[in-house]
Amino acid sequence: MGGAGAAWAMQGMTGASAPMPPSQKMSNLFSAIDTSGSGSISKAQFQQAFSQMNPPASFKSLGAEAIFAKLDPSGTGSVSKQDFINGMTNMMSELRQQRHHHHAGAQAATPTPAQTTTASLSSLGQMIGSNINTSA
Repeated sequence: MGGAGAAWAMQGMTGASAPMPPSQKMSNLFSAIDTSGSGSISKAQFQQAFSQMNPPASFKSLGAEAIFAKLDPSGTGSVSKQDFINGMTNMMSELRQQRHHHHAGAQAATPTPAQTTTASLSSLGQMIGSNINTSA
């Protein structure tokens, strides 16, 4: 049984009818990226996985560099499993809130392309900027 089969078997053991919590999905994703089993992933491992896997469009638009920078705000070059799970879960939540907000706003008035671009850049700046450590 290959990797996909093993994942299906694990879901069967935990109750196939119950959806897998985001933290469990991120834990499984981390394990898939941490091919060496070291307990942390490097920027190179993350970038390789990002290019080989099929991340959601909202993550693709941010790019591997920006996402890894958010996961590794202190710039150590590696991310622990817990930091990965927490960071990815938070980013998914933020992106869902932004999508919800955009859908609600689209019903009231359709923004111009310039407004959409400005809002997207502003959101990205806030996401990245919120984790920049300015103390040396």
